[in-house]
Amino acid sequence: MKALVEYIARALVDNPDQVRVNQTEDDAVSVIQLSVAREDLGKVIGKNGRTARAMRTLLSAASLKSPKRVALDIVE
Repeated sequence: MKALVEYIARALVDNPDQVRVNQTEDDAVSVIQLSVAREDLGKVIGKNGRTARAMRTLLSAASLKSPKRVALDIVE
């Protein structure tokens, strides 16, 4: 899941070297934290949050066979 988020984020931003993805595991939830350069934050979120929503949809579809729920957190 972490690699999927990193691949999508690097394709969207102007500064792909500043993309950072951290994953923390809990009992029932796996939280993926995405951090990008400040000027690229709007590209990752998208107009009205559509890009972020689409990334979350892809993550939920990719994690259907996993027993854990996956959450995406975009950090400034």
